Amino acid sequence: MRHCDTARLSPAELLTAADSLLTELGDAPSAHGRMQMAYACGCADGDIEVIYVLSQGANQPYKVWRVRPEHHTLPSLANKLPLLGWYEREMMDLYGLHFEGHPEPNPLVLHEGEPRDPAPLASGFDPAAPTRDYSPLPPIVPQVQGPDIQRLPFGPVRADIVESAQFLFFYIGEGILHYHPRLFYKHRAMEARFQGQPFAAGAVLAERVSGIDSAAHALAYAQAVEGAMGWRAPPRARYLRVILAELERLYNHLHYLGHLSKTTTLKVGEAEGHLLEERVKQINARLTGSRFLRGLITPGGLRRDVDLSGLDKALDAINDEIERYLQHLENTRSHLDRLMTTGRLARQVAFDQGACGPIERASDLDRDLRRDHPYAHYEKVRFSVPVQPGGDAHARSLVRMEEIRESLAIIRQTIGRTKPGEVLRLDVMEDADPQGEGLGWVEAARGGLLYAVHLSEDRTRLQRVKIKEPSFSNWRVFPFTVEDSNMMDYAINEASFGLSIAGADR
Repeated sequence: MRHCDTARLSPAELLTAADSLLTELGDAPSAHGRMQMAYACGCADGDIEVIYVLSQGANQPYKVWRVRPEHHTLPSLANKLPLLGWYEREMMDLYGLHFEGHPEPNPLVLHEGEPRDPAPLASGFDPAAPTRDYSPLPPIVPQVQGPDIQRLPFGPVRADIVESAQFLFFYIGEGILHYHPRLFYKHRAMEARFQGQPFAAGAVLAERVSGIDSAAHALAYAQAVEGAMGWRAPPRARYLRVILAELERLYNHLHYLGHLSKTTTLKVGEAEGHLLEERVKQINARLTGSRFLRGLITPGGLRRDVDLSGLDKALDAINDEIERYLQHLENTRSHLDRLMTTGRLARQVAFDQGACGPIERASDLDRDLRRDHPYAHYEKVRFSVPVQPGGDAHARSLVRMEEIRESLAIIRQTIGRTKPGEVLRLDVMEDADPQGEGLGWVEAARGGLLYAVHLSEDRTRLQRVKIKEPSFSNWRVFPFTVEDSNMMDYAINEASFGLSIAGADR
């Protein structure tokens, strides 16, 4: 796989490799050197291979472990590398694999009562077969018993326009004893939809995995395909990709601050945040024809050129308003009182459970793919990566506020560096991957987003696409901040994570 150091392991060597990784990390791990994701991939002989992707540190290639299960069984690594817990459960549900010793071998994507055999993505599964018997069962949760304990299942249909999910609370008075999120009510099998598609169609699909991160998904996908093919987008296209990515970060973070203000009942802050979000989306529409920046990024560069004249002026028109908005939020005591100490996420928990993006940076983990593994043309611009030690809702909002300021600065730098030239090039500029595989990554608004792409033998179509989505990672982390908190702060805490259910349920 391009951009990776690859090692082939036997199932018997897997636990030893995990122990070695933990030894290398030491007692005080940095933000780097940890597992990123694991996924199953079909082999040419009809067997299944499990691929583990690890980061080795800033400016170091990713490492890949490739393991073939024996009799569809592998040892679980979830007890050693907890963030793999959900990835292993996902493979159990969708591919019928078994992970021995898994601490929580309960269904994840397929809810309790839905048949796992045959698994939906396993070889031989017939989607046209008669509907399988499905008797819904309650979620499997730890026993929480006591005369004063109340149980509240909230969802999956919730008020407002929020996405479908069920949250199960066990609480006494206002204190939350246990919290269990149940997602995947609208699983769309987006990864399976890539199979057999040509490159261009894959870019269109990537933009729709999570609509609020359309540019980030398209960019990570495009870079994975380019790595597999040995392509390199032209300089102008790489600069324009930086601008598109930062415009997406801008409107996402402004929406986040507006929504967070809503949960603290700061109605003026809510209205102004969403107004500024709308103004950035209007800039996007004038610049690209799409408020969500769709239809531009494709393997090889961009589908068409973008006229940057007027972008500086448009940003100048809202820059002062954005700065005043950020300062007003930080000077509103009623807002800050609800954020400070709410939903604390300890640094070690953030690392072990796989937090990413603003969530990990608010827990004092200094990691940002734009700086640590530069892509597009981020190596050509200067910016700071904001980090906060508090780990609470206030720290998470501070990180995003500072990222807004940095995004505006990055866009202005990039405009000045962008020169005329072609924006699409499908020529082989580097050695193509011998197996037709590539890894692409982006620091999306919600965190690290990875695409692993496996091409068909003739390299014209997609055989397998795996998406490591930041919300999938951060939803796993979120419950650790809910238990031992209180019901009154729950909505604030959830909003402070900025989670996407569609992104997790990809």
